[in-house]
Amino acid sequence: MTAPRVAVGPSSSESIADAIRAGGGEPASADEPADALVWLAPWDPDGLRAAVKATAPGWVQLSSAGVERMVEAGVLDPGRAWTCAKGAYAEPVAEHALTLALAGLRSLRTRVAARSWGPPAGISLFDERVTILGGGGIATYLLTLLAPFRVTATVVRRGAEPVPGAARTLPVTRLAEVLPDALVVFVALALTPETERIIGAAELAAMRPDAWLVNVARGPHVETDALVAALDGGAIGGAALDVTDPEPLPDGHPLWTQERCIITPHTADTPEMVDRMLAARVRDNVARFAAGQRLAGLVDVAAGY
Repeated sequence: MTAPRVAVGPSSSESIADAIRAGGGEPASADEPADALVWLAPWDPDGLRAAVKATAPGWVQLSSAGVERMVEAGVLDPGRAWTCAKGAYAEPVAEHALTLALAGLRSLRTRVAARSWGPPAGISLFDERVTILGGGGIATYLLTLLAPFRVTATVVRRGAEPVPGAARTLPVTRLAEVLPDALVVFVALALTPETERIIGAAELAAMRPDAWLVNVARGPHVETDALVAALDGGAIGGAALDVTDPEPLPDGHPLWTQERCIITPHTADTPEMVDRMLAARVRDNVARFAAGQRLAGLVDVAAGY
């Protein structure tokens, strides 16, 4: 293929244009025919639909890792290749997940706000059991970060294919088996109708009373009212959330004042991190597209992620 014309929308981006050129492509606008389209507004499915109609691309690169909003809007058609950023942002998200887990286990929310010495408190992660919901890029990097702690990790995913670094991999249907023994339960999977509220009252009740729930995926994975009840009743040790349902979490919500809950405002990957990593994904995929190779981050349109 000659240098593919790659449209960028809804507005131009210097870093993405540079990435397209570095991959062997030619940047174009999103209002004329092109071989491919990079869409930078994951919140705007209607704009994407219009851009796809105008450009008629053979391949569309989405800027977010999760594509549930586009799936709900019915934008993803099977007539072209769709890729998202899944895996591209996995390193900082895994880093944030581990940070949240350690902060919870070491009672850092309480100690940061303390103005007196207080009693000793804290739980070590070394030689403990953890459960990770999801077997993609975040889980892969998280397992690498967890390795020095000698944890016994179980991955729960759609299928039971082994994940390097995990002691075992189980299908979602066996989630209940691996909740009672885990000191930390990490949520790092795609949001689909099957995984929405995958952590509810029954799952929280099955967890250890000192266990921490860490969610770096999507807020609707966790039933918020059930989590509030579990924290208020002392059913689990705590929760550390980079995502919430609703999001943003409203001022005055009971989770803000819950001493055993840590909340960060969906900042596991900041815009500065995302810009660099998305540019790398675009550069790689443009080169692959031009060479007729398999694209990275392909979306399974039927599965929705």
